[in-house]
Amino acid sequence: MYNKQELMDLFRERALKFGDFTLASGKKAKYYLDGKQVTLHARGLSLVSQGFLDLLDPSIDAVGGMSIGADPIVAGILSAAASKQSDLLGFLVRKESKGHGTNKFVEGPVQPGMKVAIVEDVVTTGGSSLLAIERVQEFGCEVKQVLSIIDRMEGGANRFRELGFDFQSLLTIEDFGITPPEPS
Repeated sequence: MYNKQELMDLFRERALKFGDFTLASGKKAKYYLDGKQVTLHARGLSLVSQGFLDLLDPSIDAVGGMSIGADPIVAGILSAAASKQSDLLGFLVRKESKGHGTNKFVEGPVQPGMKVAIVEDVVTTGGSSLLAIERVQEFGCEVKQVLSIIDRMEGGANRFRELGFDFQSLLTIEDFGITPPEPS
């Protein structure tokens, strides 16, 4: 069962760090959310997976995202879905093709035409998820939804919505008492 307060407590305890950081987006920040400290923790992954299942559009055939961040999330969602007798599928998107075999960017039992959701631990500008979306669309799947554990509220959610994707997050940075920066 998803418990928002417990997930927030785990992020505060395990993943929220203050200092000077450079994010994947290239932006500078005074705080960092190391999502893997929660998604690679048994109770944390369980909370995230149940929360995402609650948000998941019922028309979705598969969930996936950029490897390595999405890997535990996808596995957790699939495990939680199986306990509800769901046939939900998972996939992973490579940053680079493996250079041998089929040279695929999208790995897993998905097929062109399937409706999919992209999952992410933390969204800032949305760049990582947008790359995953591009690769999944090139593969032939229809991206219906983007789900994030935490929205840093720095433009990513708006970019997804502008592009026509349903975006939802389990938490926002405001849940931690942090005010997002003013849009530039």
